Amino acid sequence: MSQQKTYFIFGAGFSGKAFGALASAEGASVFGTTRSTQKKAELTAHNINPVLFDGTAITPDLETALQQATDLIISIAPGAEGDPVLRNASELIANAPKLGWIAYLSTVGVYGNHDGRWVDETTTSKPVSQRSIQRLEAERAWTDFARKNNLSLAILRLSGIYGPGRNALKNMVEGKARRLIKPGQVFNRIHATDIARSLLFLSQQSADGIFNVTDDMPSPPQDVVEHAALVTKIDAPEPIDFDTATLSPMARSFYGENKRVSNAKLKSMGFQFTYPDYRQALDKMWSDDNWR
Repeated sequence: MSQQKTYFIFGAGFSGKAFGALASAEGASVFGTTRSTQKKAELTAHNINPVLFDGTAITPDLETALQQATDLIISIAPGAEGDPVLRNASELIANAPKLGWIAYLSTVGVYGNHDGRWVDETTTSKPVSQRSIQRLEAERAWTDFARKNNLSLAILRLSGIYGPGRNALKNMVEGKARRLIKPGQVFNRIHATDIARSLLFLSQQSADGIFNVTDDMPSPPQDVVEHAALVTKIDAPEPIDFDTATLSPMARSFYGENKRVSNAKLKSMGFQFTYPDYRQALDKMWSDDNWR
């Protein structure tokens, strides 16, 4: 790593822990927030210095850690009242003496529905779901904040996240896999390792702008289940027609957004994905026995 980095992650969850393990292996210091004292040990196991943040209160530990941060990663979802980090810590962040770069982890959901057509970073956002509308508002709020404070900002639009402990292999083995069929529907996906690696890649360049962090293979969801069945040698579940399936409103809303998301911009910068498609990823997780 060209310079000593100190990363601060607001919301060190699934993706944040993958990043913490990677960045610390590269010699960086990493701080990350959790809402629960019970989860502190989990962060420590990923070489992340845990800091409590309940979404509102700024503790002395949080303030001290932010004073050291060269790079900030925001991985907390906004709500009806906007982005909780901006709402409660914007002044502290604006005055962080070493800070030069911010990454905001967003979602490809901000593009909305495009009936299966390709989208890229230049495509106009037209989010459908409330959570995606809130994400787009948060993107804009962080853009304004970064511009006002002369900070570089990378907005990473992530597709469906999977990795060890959260994947189709685990669903198959545990009997939780569902083979939903909706003709013409495709989704992109992204392995947590590639989120972590793209964050490191972009931070080392202090990259500014919007970047789709997503795989090469937008595919029907049933194809992933069928490949997991092949890998685990477990019979695939019976197909379920989407129209008659019992789904939560949130699960059903995901199927209202149908698009193919391009990652060409990130690759044009020289980034190479470790897991460019779900087949390679599931095969490798199974052979490495780290899918649990």
